[in-house]
Amino acid sequence: MLLLLLGLLMIYSTTLSSQGSLFVRQIVFAVCGIAAMLFLAFFDYRDLKKITGWAYVAIIVSLVLVWLLAEPIRGSARWIDLGFFRFQPAEFTKLIMVIVTAKVLDQHREKIKDFRYLFLSLIYVLIPIALILIQPDLGSAIVIFLTWLGMISFSRIKKMHLVWIFVGLLATAVVAWFFLLHDYQKERIYTFLDPSSDPQGSGYNVIQSIIAVGSGEYFGRGVGRGLQSQLKFLPERQTDFIFASTAEELGFVGSLLILALFFLILYRLVKLMSSTRDNFGMYVTLGIFFMFLIEILVNVGMNVGLLPVTGIPLPLLSYGGSSLLTVFLALGIIQSIAQRRKIIKFGG
Repeated sequence: MLLLLLGLLMIYSTTLSSQGSLFVRQIVFAVCGIAAMLFLAFFDYRDLKKITGWAYVAIIVSLVLVWLLAEPIRGSARWIDLGFFRFQPAEFTKLIMVIVTAKVLDQHREKIKDFRYLFLSLIYVLIPIALILIQPDLGSAIVIFLTWLGMISFSRIKKMHLVWIFVGLLATAVVAWFFLLHDYQKERIYTFLDPSSDPQGSGYNVIQSIIAVGSGEYFGRGVGRGLQSQLKFLPERQTDFIFASTAEELGFVGSLLILALFFLILYRLVKLMSSTRDNFGMYVTLGIFFMFLIEILVNVGMNVGLLPVTGIPLPLLSYGGSSLLTVFLALGIIQSIAQRRKIIKFGG
């Protein structure tokens, strides 16, 4: 829970002067998330297989509704406004696709060697990815696809099929570069390689983030004293760039603490995964491990300028109800797996 408290502290620090209500909302989301986590901890995770089909249909319908009803915010239509809560289906899709893929790999663990069954699992994951890309939300699509790729890599898939998947990805990237990507999308890639080429345009976010991270030095400027975040030079300081805000105000030591806590969570997931005898539980744990790992690596990577900006939240730290609820639902399932297998207690 220390990560959650650090996230609340940074949201309070970065939004109090202008958007203090975000801090209160995040507390409400956290309380709801913890309640959901505790409920799922007492729920037998194996019963998830019974509702997987309905959950998949529900998330597809939600993504279609986003496409039809959502109002664009900063160029992306990702949220359904429910009045009291802006629902972002793409976040919940990440966890649901972990469960769907786990069920497919569990039910067809021998047949997955047949490319037809591998292709079936790919179709399941490509449908929501296509709907998410329409929004557009490249970050969520990347997380979902790479999580699926990580899960099938540890299944009984033939290694040659895995090679063909990577060849297909490479071919798709080449085709996309020459025929699908618009000029402004290519410009973002060029800017990632050299942010200084457009410091006031597409390179602005990365440059300000790097400045924030560097200015924190060892012990930071102090909570509420970050120049980049408090003076609003740093965009999306409470969401996409909350790690940069943290690095500026809590310094290298604070950043290292956050990374150490993330490592502890991932380590416990690996321990649970290696000890679980149930295939479905093992695959669900594996999927949640990859989901967290990818989000952490990509978010931190883009905050320090090592990866392009894709809008992926940092688990438990970034502001956002849908993201926070998804993380707690995932942790609740993990707790259920641990308790049912009588292996470890997951402390979060």
